[in-house]
Amino acid sequence: MRIAAFDPARKRLATRLVFCLAGICLGAWAPLVPLAKQRLQVDEGTLGLLLLCMGVGSIAAMPFTAHLTSRFGCRRIIPAAVAGLVVLLPLLATMDTVAGMCVALLAFGMFMGTNSVAMNLQAVLVERDAGKPLMSGFHAMFSLGGILGSGFVTLLLAIGITSCTAVFVTSIAVTALLLGSLPGLLPYRESKGERTAAFAAPKGIVLFIGFLGLLAMLAEGGLLDWGALFLVEGHRIDPTLAGLGYTGFTAAMTCGRLSGDFVRARCGDPAVLTGSSVLACFGFLVSLTVPGNIAAIAGFILIGAGLANVVPILFTLTGKTKVMPANLAVSAVLSVGYAGIIAGPGLIGLVADLTNVHIAFGLLCCAMAIVAASAKPVSMRVLTADEA
Repeated sequence: MRIAAFDPARKRLATRLVFCLAGICLGAWAPLVPLAKQRLQVDEGTLGLLLLCMGVGSIAAMPFTAHLTSRFGCRRIIPAAVAGLVVLLPLLATMDTVAGMCVALLAFGMFMGTNSVAMNLQAVLVERDAGKPLMSGFHAMFSLGGILGSGFVTLLLAIGITSCTAVFVTSIAVTALLLGSLPGLLPYRESKGERTAAFAAPKGIVLFIGFLGLLAMLAEGGLLDWGALFLVEGHRIDPTLAGLGYTGFTAAMTCGRLSGDFVRARCGDPAVLTGSSVLACFGFLVSLTVPGNIAAIAGFILIGAGLANVVPILFTLTGKTKVMPANLAVSAVLSVGYAGIIAGPGLIGLVADLTNVHIAFGLLCCAMAIVAASAKPVSMRVLTADEA
């Protein structure tokens, strides 16, 4: 594996473009959800099961992507996965049967999961080769892509463009970004021509990093799906303004990731990971205990700023572990962590149904407290082993 032969600027640009286009694809789907519900004429329960298909597809594909990258390299896997997303986006905008939509979402999730593992592996290798923090900036491009995809499709729909045409134009833009990234994608293969197993379970410190990722993504997924309801039921905020909480959360997360690499270079990953987790935990406490709408939204902003760099740093640590090859470790951590986004909404809903939404959000606060307590020991264990 000789990644140093590639121009560093070209590798970084390619990685940023791939993260951005992945965010665009996912963001473009968000405005299509209400239209799909109307077109299929299904209730909320059936829609929830359909949306679950995407998550199931992603988790099913992630563990096997390590084998694919080992055999074919990121340079082949990423374009193949993105091509699948580009083809499926118009289907998501036009499918008019529940069974067809289920299959389309399952396939969309599989391509998204495959691309997520491959692009994060690309990011780990590029950052490791650069010898300085880059991961936060890469993940910031995913956040920006999500905003661009969602905003662009929403704008086209608002001016009367059909959903099919809107996603077709989006697919063209994604294809252009993919073509721009091709020269910098890495032909990653296992050393000495060895092929990894089709599936490898996480082990050792990789398993624990995956667990911390699960907790962080559990908090992110819970706030995404239940944040508005928390503001309405817990703080009596006007439902028309409830979206301000998630808007503030997303804006703070994006800004935090854009500045994250600079902060990490100055302060070090152990300190930033600990401080970020504490900030997210404090944000939950503010939104839970301080009365008033402004305080609740301010808490969401603190949560976004805190969570911004947690997952990027965990991926950086994953790439430095010695117990598993990088492709296996990234696949394992992403598979375990992504389960938090999938299970988060259901778990929060169950707890909220049995108790109330305040207690459910209190559990998310506890999850971030666990990450904060574990951040420094895990970071030092990985970094010490890396230096050795």
